[in-house]
Amino acid sequence: MGICSIAEALEDLRQGKMIILVDDEARENEGDLTMAAEKITPEAINFMAKYGRGLICLSLDPERVENLKLPLMVQDNRSRFQTAFTVSIEAKEGVSTGISAADRAHTILTAVADDASPEDLIQPGHVFPLRARRGGVLFRAGQTEGSVDLARLAGLKPAGVICEIMNDDGTMARRHDLDRFAKKHGLNIATVADIIAYRMRNESFVHKEA
Repeated sequence: MGICSIAEALEDLRQGKMIILVDDEARENEGDLTMAAEKITPEAINFMAKYGRGLICLSLDPERVENLKLPLMVQDNRSRFQTAFTVSIEAKEGVSTGISAADRAHTILTAVADDASPEDLIQPGHVFPLRARRGGVLFRAGQTEGSVDLARLAGLKPAGVICEIMNDDGTMARRHDLDRFAKKHGLNIATVADIIAYRMRNESFVHKEA
């Protein structure tokens, strides 16, 4: 399928489709299966688990994390790319063990519901939220921020579901691997760099003098 425009990626997300979101080769150099969180289904979770093979995470904007009162996993984040994991979550109602594709999809939909509250979730669980940096990809060029920005730009809730893509042998899929993966599964590829460029072209940044 190859690299698509951001406009095409946004339309895919609106239609509930999955895309591959890649960061810079000088950064993690990885591709994540990416969907808008509000469009998630058990089938999509199963696809991510079966073919992506990475950790399935729920990327959330800071406001949602604060409203759900989700504490960060650690206060002293020493990870190389400052990935902001919160405590893991589970829906309080409507799940069995929490790990099935249906249970994880239900937990995600519970967390991003319009009326979601801290009382709707329990910790720990089998869904791993990530807190996106305020300001999105303009302040941190990662898939966490990219997925949240894409959902917001698509007119959807600013939340995404992401899962790293691994090769059959357990190594991380790099760009040539991702191209083959995208072609095999009929998925578009978008880049974090293109999201940054798209936002810079289309958003107004007002600097007020004191």
